[in-house]
Amino acid sequence: MFDIFMSALSTLNNNVLWGIPMVVLMIGTGIFLFFVIKGVVFTRFNIVMRYTTKTLFHRSDKSELEHGSISPFQAVCTALAGTLGTGNIVGVALAVATGGPGSLFWLWLSALAGMVIKYCEVTLAVAYRTRNDRGEIVGGPMYYISRGLGATWLAILFAIFGFLASFGIGASVQANSLAGSVNATFGIPLPVIGVVVAVFAGLVLIGGIKRISHFTEVLIPFAAIFYLVGALVVLVINAAEIPTAIALIFQDAFTGTAAIGGFTGATVMYACRIGMSRGVFTHEAGMGSAPIAHASADTDHPARQGLWGTFEVFFDSIVMCTITGLVILTSGLWCADPMMSEGAMSSMAFGQSIPGGQYIVTVGLIFFAFATLIAWYYYGEKCVEYLFRTHRGGRVVIRIYQVAYVAMVFAGCVANLDVVWEFADCFNGLMAIPNLIALIALAPAIRRLSQDFFRDPDRKRPRDTDYSSLLIFHDK
Repeated sequence: MFDIFMSALSTLNNNVLWGIPMVVLMIGTGIFLFFVIKGVVFTRFNIVMRYTTKTLFHRSDKSELEHGSISPFQAVCTALAGTLGTGNIVGVALAVATGGPGSLFWLWLSALAGMVIKYCEVTLAVAYRTRNDRGEIVGGPMYYISRGLGATWLAILFAIFGFLASFGIGASVQANSLAGSVNATFGIPLPVIGVVVAVFAGLVLIGGIKRISHFTEVLIPFAAIFYLVGALVVLVINAAEIPTAIALIFQDAFTGTAAIGGFTGATVMYACRIGMSRGVFTHEAGMGSAPIAHASADTDHPARQGLWGTFEVFFDSIVMCTITGLVILTSGLWCADPMMSEGAMSSMAFGQSIPGGQYIVTVGLIFFAFATLIAWYYYGEKCVEYLFRTHRGGRVVIRIYQVAYVAMVFAGCVANLDVVWEFADCFNGLMAIPNLIALIALAPAIRRLSQDFFRDPDRKRPRDTDYSSLLIFHDK
């Protein structure tokens, strides 16, 4: 019975949620929104980079922040914590190992559409945010769907999918990859790893968004620099193989990958599906998860925080995933052994170039995976809060969710990875559908907010500026 269920779930993922319909919806939404905002995230990319890099390490003083808000840098670190996870290491290896080098091209295409989509959804999340019963700033797709479209039922669906997705992409997948890597490298039993990770996760989670954001703004820059330095050293050593690897990516993207070595071959359509799904898994644009964190940012204009959304996808997919992909391709391991796990492939790609290089992957996975499962707890909590915000037992439900999430972290450490990935892909796709519908429907508000900001992007507006005249309201 279980095998039949998993077969049906796999068919749903392959043919619908991450088949041609989702590819068309995701890319189509990106193209549509590109014209809505007149391509400003690309034509004015210098502003995106200038603003984000200029304030990258700015720490807002506590006195500067409104009650319940966090700094723009803390918001993007929390969002990056949700995206810079196993997708950048294991996910990229999985894409190359099953879809061939051409899957990286489709991952890039997904990222380009994602830069537009993430800008738009973050902008809407800030524009339509509100305060909860404790005075904290909250926002995300469930709020711009309900307040902007008046489609409360669709917002509830998104919140349900987001709540369920947090157990997959957040708790289980990250914990599974973290535990597998630590077990393979150090030989520590999986149950022991599960207990340690679950305890540490619980200690961070009980502090809410403030503790989570402080934790991620320290961990994410350190983890990213640590991993990038190691990967760049490998690429310098394998520099002679980089041109061939890049040529292979473009060639196989349109011709498919023939069977070679231990690689069984892949069609163009399969490479496209794998590249797109892995791309969305890592940068999460279109899913509506990261805007939940960005909505709490203390910013003077919704579109200014949207710039962080564009930077987030650029750094996550164009930079991090490309570097990981090139490390794997230049190593030649992607076609060496069909029985090699994706985590082992990444570790060996580093290890064969740098003595002890496999530890870079292990430590990177520990940092990234733990940060991701922390960020996704926050996303799931906000979805639960939205579902039970008017219920007297809402806080009790959140406590139950907190315990269940920590339990899933432990379970993820000893679960089967194939099962975990199938569930994660399923709920990722289900989250994206209501969110993409809302982005298309709220395009007029996105256009007006974008135009208002880019008339004078360097002008600082008062924090209490009212942008409601630029929005669409169906349910205040």
